Amino acid sequence: MIVVDASVAIAWCLNDESSAYADGVLERVVAEGASAPSHWPLEVANAILNAERRGRIGSDEVAGVSGLLGRLEIEIVPVELSTAMWSVVDLARQHELSAYDAAYLGLAQFRRVPLATLDDRLRQACASAGVELVN
Repeated sequence: MIVVDASVAIAWCLNDESSAYADGVLERVVAEGASAPSHWPLEVANAILNAERRGRIGSDEVAGVSGLLGRLEIEIVPVELSTAMWSVVDLARQHELSAYDAAYLGLAQFRRVPLATLDDRLRQACASAGVELVN
């Protein structure tokens, strides 16, 4: 199992952000499943909504995107307030990340599994924290 962030999921949904890396991660998620912190669905939904508002995706395509994501075995892991205020904030400070990105890093670190991301800053934080990246 791996942790997957929103940047990869968005690349699955938007043709102009697709990549060989994202396609490979999708294959792995289909085969093994994945997990993500509880804000992941909202972060993905917001990106899709913004893409629709900017004309990057049609409203008729949103249902297909929703169907794709809904078929995937992605465990949504709750983030308790105490976790957010302590370990996530500490990781965010240490690696100069948003709390959202630090939650992905923290989950991968806690579960000792690789993280899939297209975000350069988060990739650098993984290297610094000793968290394996999905290749």
